[in-house]
Amino acid sequence: SLINMNCTLLDTGKITIGENTLIGPDVKIYTAVHPVSAEERIYTDETGRSAIRTQTAPVVIGNHVWIGGGAIILPGVTIGDNAVVGAGSVVTKSILGNAVACGNPCVVKKILEKN
Repeated sequence: SLINMNCTLLDTGKITIGENTLIGPDVKIYTAVHPVSAEERIYTDETGRSAIRTQTAPVVIGNHVWIGGGAIILPGVTIGDNAVVGAGSVVTKSILGNAVACGNPCVVKKILEKN
């Protein structure tokens, strides 16, 4: 696998990257999730200080995947084997294998023929 320059892997949770996967420059992979509600997100800890509640959701990237530069992969996403993610895409939902997906939010544009 190849991870290009300036990538951010926020591995608060588990990130799995398959074999022969290409990750372009400036790709961001996030695993941290915070509650939307401020009352749930910010709480007082046992010492009386404000704290932030964080959960994690793993990211799984399959084999032979190509993720274009500047893409953002959000928590809980799985990208299947042989998939292609277009540059600058924001991946909010899992992508099946052999798919080409791009955009914001990222959507499947076509299914690749298997070799």
